[in-house]
Amino acid sequence: MEIIQNQSLLKLNTFRVDAKAKYFTVIKSENDLKEILKTDLFIQNKFLVLGSGSNILFTKDFDGLIIKNEISGIKKINETEDTVEIEVGGGVEWDDFVLYSVENKFYGVENLVMIPGKVGAAPIQNIGAYGTEVKDTISKVKGILISSGEKKEFSNSECCFGYRDSIFKKELKGEIIITSVVFTLSKKKSVNIGYGSLKSEFEKQNISDPDITDVYNVIKKVRTEKLPGVEEIGSAGSFFKNPVIKREKLLEIQKDFPEIVFYEIDENSVKLPAAWLIDKCGFKGKRAGDTGTYKNQALVIVNYNKATGKEIEEFSVQIKNAVLEKFGVEITPEVNIF
Repeated sequence: MEIIQNQSLLKLNTFRVDAKAKYFTVIKSENDLKEILKTDLFIQNKFLVLGSGSNILFTKDFDGLIIKNEISGIKKINETEDTVEIEVGGGVEWDDFVLYSVENKFYGVENLVMIPGKVGAAPIQNIGAYGTEVKDTISKVKGILISSGEKKEFSNSECCFGYRDSIFKKELKGEIIITSVVFTLSKKKSVNIGYGSLKSEFEKQNISDPDITDVYNVIKKVRTEKLPGVEEIGSAGSFFKNPVIKREKLLEIQKDFPEIVFYEIDENSVKLPAAWLIDKCGFKGKRAGDTGTYKNQALVIVNYNKATGKEIEEFSVQIKNAVLEKFGVEITPEVNIF
């Protein structure tokens, strides 16, 4: 296993921020991972596991070891008349797995098309889009405990999934490295098209009874129109989480903004679209030097050319402060900032 010093991260993060890692290595198997965990290099340095670099912002060089997860493989491990269990390597591109599922008509993750990143990152963040969260399809998460090098499996309930959250972001943060994820998908037609923008798009296209391919194609179309491709312009997709607030706070905001958009969570809480809040603060399409928000989606902060990570972070703080001042609502980054 090769250890590289002063590795450039420019092409290893989708923000296209120019930073360096003091040490860098690639793992392609569980054995590679177990081997690196035993080394003095790992023990004596802080570490970061890197997938596609699509949910990360480097504000400085990383003074430690970056481990790039390239554990591959998509395999069926169990199948019934109605369902199929698929184990996917943590280093597989998320979109490759979605495409595999769509081509085989395995229902459950088609709404999550075009979310950049690796499969191993999906349960950590509990990725979600268009009315679907990945927790609804995950049956197991497998990994290696850093302290002992032992294999560990977590059931869906043990993952403690929440909105853009899991046990891997809390109690087990920095304690385990995910090597594979097991998904249970449906072989019977079961599409989720309740999300507003999907309904209207299906109506436009005169699709009354969409199948898995229709959902996949329509969401790709909607996302392409709203979001910049990471191959075109530097970004990490949605920068902020959608805030969840108490219903009393919503009533307070509605006095000044009766048109505010919100989604029901439970009888006490609602979720606000962060993009709407940011847009109302005048930040949609706003530019500050080489950074700014995307012209078609206020929730996406972009690197137009050679913005530093620090400049992007400072711009995000301006947005956060503006939303807090105008609405009294705190929005928090979905992106991991280092």
